[in-house]
Amino acid sequence: MTSTAENTAQEPSLATRGRVVVGVDGSPQARLALTRAAELARQAGAMLEPVIVWQYPMTANPYVLGAWSPERDAAETLRACVTDEFPQGVPNWVSPSVVSGPAAHALIDASAGADLVVVGSRGHGGFVGLMLGSVSAACAEYAHCPVLVMRETTRG
Repeated sequence: MTSTAENTAQEPSLATRGRVVVGVDGSPQARLALTRAAELARQAGAMLEPVIVWQYPMTANPYVLGAWSPERDAAETLRACVTDEFPQGVPNWVSPSVVSGPAAHALIDASAGADLVVVGSRGHGGFVGLMLGSVSAACAEYAHCPVLVMRETTRG
């Protein structure tokens, strides 16, 4: 028989006070960040908040965009990532969020009251070869809590 503390660590309840925020954009680094954040949240008995951020392109012309919705695309990407991470079903301690605005600002805002923010070192966008993308660098500098930056490593 397992103790209550062990059960809590495996399946956090909605009453848990801890919160781990993770930036998701569908990139390999963000998926790695989601996996690590899920492990840490489960171990700590914390809530997991996967966050995806969207905004209209600066040069967006409504006539050219037609029926395309960046918000809908972001929600579908987040749903796919969370479903891939939890193929048996999304636990009640996972609360995905779709947020509008610049990614770094949204994640920094989400970090208020969180215990940890987890981000990939580089997501979609940025320049190849940079160790940190602009979002992960901004989070590391300005978040209201500790930040874990996950870097995809190659073994050779």
